[in-house]
Amino acid sequence: MSNQTPDFQLLTEDQDNYILSLSGEWVQGYEHTPFAELQAQLRQHRPGALTVDGTALASWDSVLMAFLLQCYNLCTSEHIALHTRDLPEGVIKLLDVATAVKPLDQSPEQQSPWWQGLNPVEVMHKITEDITESLDFIGEVSIAFVRLLMGKANTRFTDIRDFCYQAGPNAFGIISLTSVLVGMILAYLGAAQLQQFGAQVYVADLVVIGMLREMGVLMTAIVMAGRTGAAYAAQLGTMQTNEEIDAITTMGISPIEFLVMPRMLALVAVMPLLVIYANLLGIIGGGIVAGGMGISPLQYITQGQDAFAITHIMVGLLKSVVFAILIAIAGCQAGINSGRSSAAVGQAATEAVVTAIVYLIVADAAINILFQQLGI
Repeated sequence: MSNQTPDFQLLTEDQDNYILSLSGEWVQGYEHTPFAELQAQLRQHRPGALTVDGTALASWDSVLMAFLLQCYNLCTSEHIALHTRDLPEGVIKLLDVATAVKPLDQSPEQQSPWWQGLNPVEVMHKITEDITESLDFIGEVSIAFVRLLMGKANTRFTDIRDFCYQAGPNAFGIISLTSVLVGMILAYLGAAQLQQFGAQVYVADLVVIGMLREMGVLMTAIVMAGRTGAAYAAQLGTMQTNEEIDAITTMGISPIEFLVMPRMLALVAVMPLLVIYANLLGIIGGGIVAGGMGISPLQYITQGQDAFAITHIMVGLLKSVVFAILIAIAGCQAGINSGRSSAAVGQAATEAVVTAIVYLIVADAAINILFQQLGI
């Protein structure tokens, strides 16, 4: 077969029907007329149908397929019916495969006006969906925990150790800073009022009880929500983007057991220890302020011992366990349900922090009301 330069001609069959005649060898190494010329001719004549004729076509490879796919996309966009005639069987099959699925629409989604979000019906529907998704996730976590107790879960304890290190020792710096400052703030607030009655020594009572029951555990939980909860969401969101979670599911492994449970158990194990550490530093921070008010360290320690009670410690530790579970649920749920883009991962991290803080405030209020009713 003689070498022929690839070429095409646009012929008129009738007023609305045109024929695109292909000739020559459409293979690598030969240059053909640019597709832009055919595009200009079709847009000028605007036919109703275009028939691709391969009668004079010699050998072909991917060069021809790329040209035909451009023709298909142009005809689709210009609403021109595309037909084929006397093309090789392989060309027709490849073209059918290439055009079987419509191209992904990359146009940005139009956002609804902000006032539509104030519709009470839509707000209630969104709240109902969020509650349903959260309950479903909690149910899956509960099932995974039961399977773990039965020894049937795909949870690796080496992962728990690694996440304990991530959530524990690596968080000492920020926990130390916030705890000392919170203790100092509590002491300043109490001193401003107690000095009016000459009862500055009771600043120790305020700091000890406030840190043990409330501020120590709450501030630690908020720090961990912004630090560890967001990290969980980002980690799982990135795995979702890379289709790693899909791969785990395909292998028959539960993502809840393999990815969520180690993170949750690690946070539950570390949070009480961090709370005890935060309580100690908060009391020391309050003592620094008390020393500036003329209270000796011995007076501060003695008065603090009088306010110290095992009940206060147990209340704080119970809250720490509940808060750890809520932070892990918020972070892991946001990561598991994340979209498959970098923007979706960032949104998941933000959602994890906001959701966790809301959970913490609601849970803290509920636990305080319960303990008040029980007289604890």
